Amino acid sequence: MTTHTAPAERLHHPPELEAEPFGDSALMLRVKNDDGDLRRAGASRLRDVLLGVRPYGVLDIVAGVESLLVEFDCLAVTHEQLAQIIRLAVAGKGLEPGAPGASQSLFVIPMVVSEEFSPDLPGVARELGLSPDAVLKQFQSSVLTINLLAAAMAPMMGGVKFPGQVSRCVEPRTNVEPGSVMVAGTNAIIQPFPGPSGWKVIGRTPLTICDIREDPATSYKPGDLVRFEVVPEREWERLEGRFLRASGGAGSDGSDGSNSDLP
Repeated sequence: MTTHTAPAERLHHPPELEAEPFGDSALMLRVKNDDGDLRRAGASRLRDVLLGVRPYGVLDIVAGVESLLVEFDCLAVTHEQLAQIIRLAVAGKGLEPGAPGASQSLFVIPMVVSEEFSPDLPGVARELGLSPDAVLKQFQSSVLTINLLAAAMAPMMGGVKFPGQVSRCVEPRTNVEPGSVMVAGTNAIIQPFPGPSGWKVIGRTPLTICDIREDPATSYKPGDLVRFEVVPEREWERLEGRFLRASGGAGSDGSDGSNSDLP
């Protein structure tokens, strides 16, 4: 009989970490494993561990989908010393996820679907062998994890429950409107500002997800959770321009955010 072990259980025993020098003052960290889900979960948990421990000399921690870039003061610590400190921290704390919601915020993001806002939805549906409504149903039922902040602080999210991979556009668009909700593979991303993209657009949120007038400019971070909710087009005017704030989860202030009163 074959026993399948959940990623959280397999992370209970610290996996091997790859720590490669990245220039004179950074380490690239990866969880060494053939299981992509475990590598992603491990990288997310590793970030939480390092933010909690904050090893001496560390200046910044930059999240990737399956990796972490740790920048440090090379006058305070060496590559080898920092790698050893990190391995000791992992051995002491493990990479199993913490208590649910301990360091995560949940964002419920309204999304309007229309011919103008969802130009690629019919093509995505054909590609997946589903109806457009079925695509949206699966998308809304997915609880996504923000893996990293891409260009212009765009939240790149994994975990879309599609039955297959969504391809990118054959010809990238030169300009995608802010708030556009896009998919590729089983990932999703939101366009914070106008700009080019090769991801497929299936909707648009009326909320402002990045605003340099706010401090910080975004309310989300890697490791946070996201769920999308399709709302009627008539809701656009009411919600347009509101700054995205967390809907709940430990680590958020629990206040009523711009998206806390969805219909």
